[in-house]
Amino acid sequence: MDVHVKASKVGATVRSGAAVLGAVALVIVAGCGQNETIGGTPEPESTTSPAFAPGAGVVPNELATFYTQQLAWEPCDSYITDDSPLPSSVSCAHVSVPLDYDNPGSETARIAISRTEASGDKIGSILFNPGGPGSSGLYMATQADGTAVAENFDRIGFDPRGVGASTPAVRCSTTEETDEERQEPDVDASPEGIAKTEAEQQDYASKCADRTGPDVLEHVGTREVVRDMDVIRSVLGDEKLTYVGYSYGTRLGSTYAETFPGNVRAMVLDGALDPEQTPVDEAVEQGAAFQGAFDAFAADCARSETCPLGTDTAAANQRFRALVDPLIAAPVPTTDPRGLSYDDAITGVQQALYSQTLWRLLRGGLTELGEGQGDTLLRLADTYSGRLEDGSYSNLDDAFNAIRCVDDPPTTDRAEAAEVDRRYRAAAPFLDDGRGTGNAPLDLCAFWPVPNTGEPHVVWATGLPKLVVVSTTNDPATPYQAGVELAKQLDGNLLTFDGNQHTVSFSGEQCVDDPLVDYLVNLAPLDNDLVC
Repeated sequence: MDVHVKASKVGATVRSGAAVLGAVALVIVAGCGQNETIGGTPEPESTTSPAFAPGAGVVPNELATFYTQQLAWEPCDSYITDDSPLPSSVSCAHVSVPLDYDNPGSETARIAISRTEASGDKIGSILFNPGGPGSSGLYMATQADGTAVAENFDRIGFDPRGVGASTPAVRCSTTEETDEERQEPDVDASPEGIAKTEAEQQDYASKCADRTGPDVLEHVGTREVVRDMDVIRSVLGDEKLTYVGYSYGTRLGSTYAETFPGNVRAMVLDGALDPEQTPVDEAVEQGAAFQGAFDAFAADCARSETCPLGTDTAAANQRFRALVDPLIAAPVPTTDPRGLSYDDAITGVQQALYSQTLWRLLRGGLTELGEGQGDTLLRLADTYSGRLEDGSYSNLDDAFNAIRCVDDPPTTDRAEAAEVDRRYRAAAPFLDDGRGTGNAPLDLCAFWPVPNTGEPHVVWATGLPKLVVVSTTNDPATPYQAGVELAKQLDGNLLTFDGNQHTVSFSGEQCVDDPLVDYLVNLAPLDNDLVC
């Protein structure tokens, strides 16, 4: 699952539905947009096919060529776009889909998928998505190892269109441009500073259009990805979709449920986004959730006399700012010649707040920072940013920006941008650099070269089976209440996990995993009041 957040100069962008205040330029969350769907329209004429043969289930006649294609499975070596090779038991293939579903006879895209075959009696395939948006999902074919899910399902991962090994891929920045962008603190909220930030955003958007193409950028949103998911379902021979989505992957799940309600067998949506919520409100609530995660970390750290934030939790925000604010003037040294910049320090800290299992690294990184060294936080920031061992980058950040900018309406009103900045600083004071002026730059998406294709709305789908939403009480990226709201809109069951982390399914929590396995394999209903 995606467990990263980032403050970036070009729009201070963040992932997994999280919003980060990078000095002044607040980004309205990624992975938090709501999308137009075709739910509620008459079902297309269709044919049916036997299970496990391409063309299974509902097949729109005008898309039959895509829904009935044969896959050529092969080793995954050439599909890997990061530093995470897949085991030899996983095979990969490309699925051909229309670039524009309104014009299926024109250009096509190729969606990279991965598969670990069922070890026992096969029920069908189960599709996983880790979130993002922009995260490669090929490794998800190894999810739920050692469970009945692995025994009874072919486990399928995929790189959504524009992402990773899927083509055409979104590319906006070169390695050199990304390295340079990460070094700039970009905290000047004066009129000149705001103009400079917006000029950088306009330049980035222009490069995306030039290097990727407006026709591709227009068709990389959730609206298209869920239609790709339906093609994948049919090509794999499944009459109905079984799906597990994390974080932004819950947006894919809820949008698929709206668009193809009759094609759903079962869904687990973990780390939910509320489709009705506006990006502005979602950003502010996420800021408050990250502050809660930071407070929990500070309280845990304060148990030790050597805590870099001290033992007085009431002063933790100030102690943290005293550590990171000097980086605005100059980076601190690292063994890597780049040094640790201010934005990378914030990125590394917030990534570590995604899971309590990373608190030890965060404590060590802040201790190092107090000693004038930045290696640990830089490594965390590099992982988030998709920086590879050879110094190049995956297209994670570029795809993230492209998807979020078409998934939601942009904020183009300067007064609203300033109000969001003020509210976010109040909600997350540990991220407030104290340089607010009452003004803020417009977000990157205000300058995006193609229009948005999604809007906030209440999910509306009829005829769905019972779905499951998993929500964690102290999730910093997707606050608990968003899961409550999504479960209501889907009329689904809610599983509550009491913890400090972003998503939990199939991470070894037996109280969570056992009922989910029973649900996915046997369609056994969950107790709606289950708390783990």
